[in-house]
Amino acid sequence: MRILGVTIPDEKRLEVSLTAVYGVGRSRAKEILDKVGIDYGKRAKELTADEEAKIRKHVEEFTLEGDLKREVATNIKRLKEIKAHRGVRHSKKLPVRGQRTKTNSRTVRGNVRKTMGSGRRKAEKK
Repeated sequence: MRILGVTIPDEKRLEVSLTAVYGVGRSRAKEILDKVGIDYGKRAKELTADEEAKIRKHVEEFTLEGDLKREVATNIKRLKEIKAHRGVRHSKKLPVRGQRTKTNSRTVRGNVRKTMGSGRRKAEKK
């Protein structure tokens, strides 16, 4: 089954497999399945063509995949252009939402370790 150009995994429960689409999390997947009236535990391979069409119709009501990525990118670009604090943090590749940076900002900074002991190799045996 494909939705918005994304292949939905056949073996996983629908509640989980719908999260393969960018912009659909667990809560939105449950909301979609509630509207359509399909059980969360049903697998994608067990769906009829009619049920697939209903799911596809409800999923396409939301801004997802490429459109959502483009929207997020333009929002970040706008913040950078007006030199807002969040935009400056984005451009410097630092945490944007108020996290501390002395420690624990490894993911945003790209796992940079600048302390003495971290990059050194162990002394070779003589």
